[in-house]
Amino acid sequence: MYKDNFNKTKIVATIGPATSSTENLEKIIRAGVDVCRLNFSHGEHSVHLEVAERIREINQRLGSHIAILQDLQGPKLRIGKVDGEMMLKDGDPIHITTVECISTAEKLFVSYERLAQDAKPGEKILLNDGKVELIIEKILDDKNLLGRVVAGGPLTSNKGFNLPQTKITVPCLTEKDLKDLDFGLEMDVDWIALSFVRTAEDVIELKNIINSRGKRAKVIAKIEKPEAVENIDQIILVADAIMVARGDLGVEVPLQRVPLIQKTIVEKCIAQAKPVIIATQMMESMIVDSMPTRAEITDVANAVLDGADAVMLSAETSVGKYPVRVVEIMNSIITDIESDRRAYYKGVRPTIDSPSFSSDEVCFTAVRMSDHLQAKAIVAMTKSGYTGFKVASYRPECGVYIFTDNKLLLNTLNLVWGVRGFHYDKFVSTDETFDDVTRLLKEQNLVTIGDYIINCASMPLHKKQRTNTIKISLVD
Repeated sequence: MYKDNFNKTKIVATIGPATSSTENLEKIIRAGVDVCRLNFSHGEHSVHLEVAERIREINQRLGSHIAILQDLQGPKLRIGKVDGEMMLKDGDPIHITTVECISTAEKLFVSYERLAQDAKPGEKILLNDGKVELIIEKILDDKNLLGRVVAGGPLTSNKGFNLPQTKITVPCLTEKDLKDLDFGLEMDVDWIALSFVRTAEDVIELKNIINSRGKRAKVIAKIEKPEAVENIDQIILVADAIMVARGDLGVEVPLQRVPLIQKTIVEKCIAQAKPVIIATQMMESMIVDSMPTRAEITDVANAVLDGADAVMLSAETSVGKYPVRVVEIMNSIITDIESDRRAYYKGVRPTIDSPSFSSDEVCFTAVRMSDHLQAKAIVAMTKSGYTGFKVASYRPECGVYIFTDNKLLLNTLNLVWGVRGFHYDKFVSTDETFDDVTRLLKEQNLVTIGDYIINCASMPLHKKQRTNTIKISLVD
């Protein structure tokens, strides 16, 4: 076992210059990281490949199952070059163009070619993470618009711009994304995060590409557009997981709406047994400071209490000064908060109209029994991972240990709340298998004599159907 304690809420860490060496990767993994995020907005393919190979070498050496998450850039809209820094002043008119030029305070180039076709007078343009706001007053022709500065400020080259009120027609997967996706699929990444999702169709398009290549990667839909919030129920249904990407989301919707959107999405994901990640600015101050703010600690704590599957670090671990320390501190926050019962027993009881009702009811009942018996573990066998996702969605206080003969599934499950996976391929009789996995858990000091274990399985075992059996075992 490569670390002594496993928190149930997982940690996703973005890998960059501060953490890409084998030494630092191992340090952050030992400190509590469960998923390594490769941000394809930055870095060459060769660099990402080296990092992935190092993670896999560490997994083999430590017996860990650290997942690799590829995060696609998506259609990030930006302004062009600026000569040094320019200052936009409140109330000033500004010419906005899609014809490339050096931007000035009078004329601003933006990279979105269809701006004049998609935008309407009265809609906002937000620049530099919303710090500068323009309003569109008139469409001049198919490449030019007239705007006015509502909230001014400084601008430098290549700053992002957002169109919170405009239904943009740019595809979710850009040319760059498709090339990066090809590379990620060749690397056999475990999870792929799709940026700027607007509808369920965006997710389905990516899943179809993955399936056509015969690959197994799961899709995370990043929620950072108002349209995605409007379509959240359909997106959750088709995605394998959700990321609440609060950076762009906090620009695209009024800031004060973000906390309730976050909580609502977490609740909906738990109800559908879909993992949900809370991302952006969780420990932002630790990019340069050795300690987080009290507000950041509370932010992480609230995500844990709400039942998020994972909390994510971005620049804190990719370029920050204290990458190992920030993971250690985040891990300690999670440990403390998970000692409180309010972090457990969530989700929605299955309804009889569900196509998987009987299996879901078994998983639900196993979790409730684990509470009543104060069991030490719920143990399940799975081929697809479904039982692991479902049991975890009810957020049991005891450990969730998943045994599977599908080695590739183990990394995927490392993102799922509470789940710890084990490779096991000796399925014989039900009783023999139950005894065998209990022995394995005892050897790893995960259960001891006198502990209750709730076993979930499909009988007969060799048919590998959906879970249909619960057995209570007392460790002897």
